[in-house]
Amino acid sequence: MKIQVLCPHFAPDSAPTGEFMTAIVEHLGAMGHELHVITALPWYREHAVEEGWGGRLVRTERTSWGRVTRLHPFPTDKTNIAARGVAFAGFTAMGLIASVVDRFDPDVVFAMSPPLSLGVASWAAAARHRTPFVFNIQDVFPDVAIETGTISSPRVIDATKRLEKFVYDRADVVTVLSAEMQRNVDGKTETETEIIPNFVDTDVFVPQPRENAYRREFGLEGKRVVMYCGNVGFSQSIELLADAARDLRDLEDVVFVVNGGGSAIAEVERRSEGLDNFRIIPYQPVERVPEVLAAADIHVIPLRKGLAWSSVPSKLYKILAVQRPVIASVDEGTEVGNVVVEAGAGHAVPPDNAAPLVESLRTLLGDPESAEAMGVAGRAWVEQWVGPQRAAERYEALFARLIESRG
Repeated sequence: MKIQVLCPHFAPDSAPTGEFMTAIVEHLGAMGHELHVITALPWYREHAVEEGWGGRLVRTERTSWGRVTRLHPFPTDKTNIAARGVAFAGFTAMGLIASVVDRFDPDVVFAMSPPLSLGVASWAAAARHRTPFVFNIQDVFPDVAIETGTISSPRVIDATKRLEKFVYDRADVVTVLSAEMQRNVDGKTETETEIIPNFVDTDVFVPQPRENAYRREFGLEGKRVVMYCGNVGFSQSIELLADAARDLRDLEDVVFVVNGGGSAIAEVERRSEGLDNFRIIPYQPVERVPEVLAAADIHVIPLRKGLAWSSVPSKLYKILAVQRPVIASVDEGTEVGNVVVEAGAGHAVPPDNAAPLVESLRTLLGDPESAEAMGVAGRAWVEQWVGPQRAAERYEALFARLIESRG
């Protein structure tokens, strides 16, 4: 079949959603399908078009499975919500033109959100080519933005909710990452929904020694490392790690590491000021992520209250794959905490509260054998349940069913 894909990130861009879409596309291509990916120029790491990719609004490249069209993303500061809205609109408009005039003549259109606006371009392309439209939700927008306070204007909230319903209602199927996200979307539309979780490449993310080049480079040798790795935004309560570091200063060989960056990094710097057991390390190249994750003794995934119902961080599966235990500071009963507990891979504690996080850290740091066993259990869980080939096969089956139903 011929598949048109619209997404905001694609390799070599380092965004987690880009890694997901790249793997799906490559596996579908290996199955014999032809694809045209319409995406942005690489920009995620610094919120600016990466060196070597500037100078043109549109770039096109050929691949073994088809073609990639890269459009200018008009990157802006993440904290400037109005500017980001304009940027998303500009990128969406270019995506709309590229997808509607496409001579590729696809059998199905597959798009990713956020940005939610990309669903409008995808629906228009599907209508133009008279093909089914599948919409994949990585974060439920505007719910995430409302919960974090990123948007608060009643008029803006109303407009984005109308846009959300408009897109959902026009998709043939909306795919989500978890049962909680499915219940959220089902409450807003009559459109069919299907759960297809994100995944991890267990051939890339493998168990490896803690003492590695990353530790040597950043002076972490011989330490017990508690890590958060990824985007530091409004969805993550990273300041909890600074509070925990302050409470655990009596453990002299323990150091807390935030590896990443984002719109909330200044607040993390402020909260951790004066702590000699707290380090902030910039994003590392994407090919180095398995090494970074393996350098930790314990990983923390902190989502603010209400956010775990509408978001499932893909880093969870990568952490489990490198065989490290996880403490998930999330709402009770949500996917991230459920996976950690079900897999026996760590602890789930209430969000936005440092006290239970500190208690959990003391427990795991005081019982390294149990922590090691949790890491082993997490690796076994992802090997059984979360592989890219399986996800690609499920998308292939979904696309084939929709195409057949259209005759």
